[in-house]
Amino acid sequence: MKIVFMGTPEFALPSLDMLVKEGYEVAAVVTQPDKPAKRGKKITMPPIKEYAINNGLEVLQPEKIKTQEFLKTLEEINPDLLITVAYGKILSKEILELPPFGCINVHASLLPKYRGAAPIHWCIINGEKSTGITTMYTNEGLDTGDILLKAEVPITDDMSAGELHDKLSILGAQVLKETLQKLETNELERNPQDDSVATYAPIITKDIGEINWSKSSREVYNLIRGTNPWPGAFTYYKGCTMKVWESEVIDEESHSSKPGTICKVNKEGILICCGKGKIKIKEVQFASCRRMCVGDYICGNKIDEGEILG
Repeated sequence: MKIVFMGTPEFALPSLDMLVKEGYEVAAVVTQPDKPAKRGKKITMPPIKEYAINNGLEVLQPEKIKTQEFLKTLEEINPDLLITVAYGKILSKEILELPPFGCINVHASLLPKYRGAAPIHWCIINGEKSTGITTMYTNEGLDTGDILLKAEVPITDDMSAGELHDKLSILGAQVLKETLQKLETNELERNPQDDSVATYAPIITKDIGEINWSKSSREVYNLIRGTNPWPGAFTYYKGCTMKVWESEVIDEESHSSKPGTICKVNKEGILICCGKGKIKIKEVQFASCRRMCVGDYICGNKIDEGEILG
């Protein structure tokens, strides 16, 4: 079976690696163009491109995919199947209809919940207790195609988006492997999605990480771990940006203090009043400083009790 693999970030690496190690014919790897890195603006290749080059795979990086030129390139390759894993662009009808076995996508949620660009972040931010991987046939909609296989994983109370990302990327490769095995033996079943229960996970931007202290301690806690490691949760202390990397829910009881009030500061952390309940900030980062636990930070810096964050 001749496959064209389409993916870009690290999340897609285990799936491509599985295809190579299982001996599938990967005729080409399509990934997004090289871009300037966040720091230093050095032009950097996507992780998938680096892997493909190291394994002798042909790499295609079209600026636009909805062109006759790119369609012609795919026609010349003549793949039996397209596989997409976090590629980052929507495929045209012409591309989807090109391979006889269609296009299979690996999505990081239990569809139809969390369709869209950032399911890993949003399921943690929203306090979900489980999520998973879904393989589906891609259609022209946004993650609306027929479901093939699913696998579920629990979300522990202390799990960050980064930790869940790594777990799901590995699981994605496993579910894709099983999906292809069933495809080859004609055992795959297609199950249409129930649009009435669909939810969406829009793209994450930096401003999503700003903490609203009027929310409950549990909601603030979920935001902090749901934006770790990117874009990072943040608040303002005396007008200065303070990133918050680790925290702990202390209680979820009502109180009379103003949300954002610093109740107590010691080497264990900074105790903050939320709209309901209290949270302890355990690891912070100020501008031009490294991440550090609160105990280390207050050795050389002062955090005033009674100050209001935000």
